[in-house]
Amino acid sequence: MLYLTIRYSEALAMAFKAPSTIAARAAILLGVALALAAVAPHASRAGAFDVGARAFERQDYVRSATVMTQLAVRGDARAQSYLGYMYASGLGVPQNYEQAAQWMRRAAEQGLPSAQYFLGLMYDKGLGVPQDFVIAQAWLNLAVAHAVRRDRDPWTRIRNAVAGKMTMAQLEEAQQLALDFRPGRAMR
Repeated sequence: MLYLTIRYSEALAMAFKAPSTIAARAAILLGVALALAAVAPHASRAGAFDVGARAFERQDYVRSATVMTQLAVRGDARAQSYLGYMYASGLGVPQNYEQAAQWMRRAAEQGLPSAQYFLGLMYDKGLGVPQDFVIAQAWLNLAVAHAVRRDRDPWTRIRNAVAGKMTMAQLEEAQQLALDFRPGRAMR
């Protein structure tokens, strides 16, 4: 299994400072760590996913990307989430936020909370997608609603920070998007 250690307080503190490249990267790194931590419990299933996850743990990112790409193309949401992270970070593949967002969106649309969270962060910061607080908030709302216990509080703080940038009308629109969301369908 993949275990990650992260200092939430440091990453959150950086994410809430004035907008900068460092703050954007810190928010993304927090999302990445949480996304991978949420995906990790499902990695015990035998098969190709295990091979890719173990390669990732060994930092054999090229091998992991190869395996995860094959699975992601076939629709495995966990592999799509890993691949999105690898593109966001440039691990085993060239760094490309647009590709990262594409893979995260595929996983998020299947209902994977960690991918929903990460995609929400990408919309908040405008990484690989146009900056859009309404869509960011909708994805973050979905992620928090389905988060495992250990992720709920930090994800809620990020969701609430994004809400602080929005008007009441925007918040209502985001809430309606989240309520209308159905796995397997695009958000809008």
